[in-house]
Amino acid sequence: MAAVNSKSSTQCHLSTKIKQVPILKDVSAELFRENIYLKRKPVVLRGFDIGECVGKWTPEYLIANAEDKPVNVHVSSTPQMDFINKNFLYRTLPFSELVKRASKEINEDFFISPQEKYYLRSLGDDPRKSVADVHKQFPLLMKDLDIPPLFPAENFFSSVFRIASKACQLWTHYDVMDNILMQIHGRKRVVLFNPQDAHYLYLKGDKSSVLDIDDVDIEKFPLFVKATRYECYLEPGDIIFIPALWFHNVISEEFGVAVNVFWKHLDSNIYCQKDPYGNKDPVAVSSAFQIVDRAIKALECLPKEYQDFYGRMLVSRIENKCYLKDLDIS
Repeated sequence: MAAVNSKSSTQCHLSTKIKQVPILKDVSAELFRENIYLKRKPVVLRGFDIGECVGKWTPEYLIANAEDKPVNVHVSSTPQMDFINKNFLYRTLPFSELVKRASKEINEDFFISPQEKYYLRSLGDDPRKSVADVHKQFPLLMKDLDIPPLFPAENFFSSVFRIASKACQLWTHYDVMDNILMQIHGRKRVVLFNPQDAHYLYLKGDKSSVLDIDDVDIEKFPLFVKATRYECYLEPGDIIFIPALWFHNVISEEFGVAVNVFWKHLDSNIYCQKDPYGNKDPVAVSSAFQIVDRAIKALECLPKEYQDFYGRMLVSRIENKCYLKDLDIS
């Protein structure tokens, strides 16, 4: 196993805490499962054979060889897509038309503007009930892709086909399941944040309110600079392992095609059973949030200084019981 240094050309000038995600070559699936995976840290795996898709899935090939089924896409006039404020439209396009538009920087046919950006996150056949599975939604293309056995097959949850325009940037968020992202076409930058830095990220649900992570509004988000950034660039054929709860922000340096796979690394009963997207917090977490909301509501009858004092006491109890004191995952 050989480590390869990665090089970052884009850094947040407000933060001095920037670390590179390790890039490992010549790692077997067995070594990943039995050693690297257990460390619960992001890592890029380089050198895996993921099939003929690498080098083959050009826009021309995708247009000619995929089923020309309708797909639901995000369309935005700006590269930075914002899921909190919904600065994009949902539109339906034939798959071939999506590839045609997303692979260009300027289009004659458009919904908002000639420079609009496109992003596809494939869905199940019935998005309200069924999970995404690339072998079901894109069977003709999947003959070109080999998903390496980096996790037990019985733990599989979903596989998602992703297409993004050049410069398209997805919001910072976390997932509740482990996943691998296989970069197939184009170059991609991935910025990650440790779960223990969650209180610096100005969260609304599972998403950060900070859209421009490279030029942060320090007056609006003063704590953001305390979060440590982990960065890497993915080349075609690279695989990044993103452990559950690690925040990630993805920027397509070029027209990009990728497939990622999610799996359940905890007991199945812990996850929400009615969640075809696989992004809802575990059932116990939803219950805990409701309890905390009730506790906050109960304190509202007190003067502000009492709310502050007892609020801190509640936080202290949670910290003493739940925070990890002896685990370094930085």
